[in-house]
Amino acid sequence: MKIMVINPNSTASMTDKIGACAKASAAEGTEIIAVNPPDSPASIEGYSDGALAIPGLLNEIQKGEADGVDGYIIACFDDTGLDACREVSAGPVVGICEAGMMAASMISTGFSVVTTLSRSIPIIEELADKYGMHRRCRNVRASELPVLALEDEGDDARNIIRDEILVAIAEDQCEAVVLGCAGMADLTDSLSKETGIPVIDGVVCAVKMTEALIGAGLATSKIGGYALPRAK
Repeated sequence: MKIMVINPNSTASMTDKIGACAKASAAEGTEIIAVNPPDSPASIEGYSDGALAIPGLLNEIQKGEADGVDGYIIACFDDTGLDACREVSAGPVVGICEAGMMAASMISTGFSVVTTLSRSIPIIEELADKYGMHRRCRNVRASELPVLALEDEGDDARNIIRDEILVAIAEDQCEAVVLGCAGMADLTDSLSKETGIPVIDGVVCAVKMTEALIGAGLATSKIGGYALPRAK
């Protein structure tokens, strides 16, 4: 099967990191194609960045449809443009926030999200409500790291995120933490060992869920809300 992982921002180094994590978790026989729109914002930090990224996202989906892609992953924790992408895709489209929260709900009675900036908190809280996770999601916390700080080799980003996880354990009584940015995808193993709880990356969860949906022969419904856009 062929899965396209789309980083909605235009930072190629982040796309490469996300793609490497996706490929490492994919089953034998799964082809991972990691792409990003070239003209999107350099990072998705807020509502306007997300809105500006959607045209490029839809364009990548349309290219994937022409190339025989079986399913897609939106690799931004805001699940940017997810519903719009499902309209134009025949196969399943999975967002990493939805995938991460679903996984956390299966292995814990309550989880917290550790994300980048405070401005992302309302977006993630809205998604938790949308996905029916408001009773499981104990808190959404910001590490106050800009998204692009995760790309700096010498940055202390990992330790800042670890410290926020430890505070979440103490204050939220959470049993798992979902990392609220695709740029954190490479941190889960070490942070899980260091903090003593499951630290969940939505990219890996989305890969396994997309594989499962494709393997089960499930495609996006084309009746109602996710019907193909009408010709105009």
